[in-house]
Parts: sequence; structure tokens; C-alpha cells
Amino acid sequence: MNPNAHPPRADKNRRSAAVAWRARRRRTALTQVMRGACYGIGTGAVGLAFVWAQQHLL
Repeated sequence: MNPNAHPPRADKNRRSAAVAWRARRRRTALTQVMRGACYGIGTGAVGLAFVWAQQHLL
């Protein structure tokens, strides 16, 4: 038997644990969306800078 195993949770604790788990997942998902948006904006800005440089410098 594992001495570190947690005892079974009561309904109220299980429900609050599920809510906390969903909140953590939602926060992680939003972080990933924000990271993707920032990468996309950065890529677009660099692309526009190169287009501008090609049009004005070459």
C-alpha cells in the first residue's frame, strides 16, 4: 500500500477539485493562445519590415 496515497475525497472536495482543475486548464489554454498570438504578430511585423525594406532600399 502506498503511504503517500490520498484518501478518497468527499463529493464537495471532488467538485471543488474539478473546478480548480478546469481553472488551471483554462489558464493554460489562454496562455498558449496569447503566446501564439504574440508569435504571429511578431512574425507579421518582421515580414512587413522586410517587405518595406525591399521596396524602399532595393
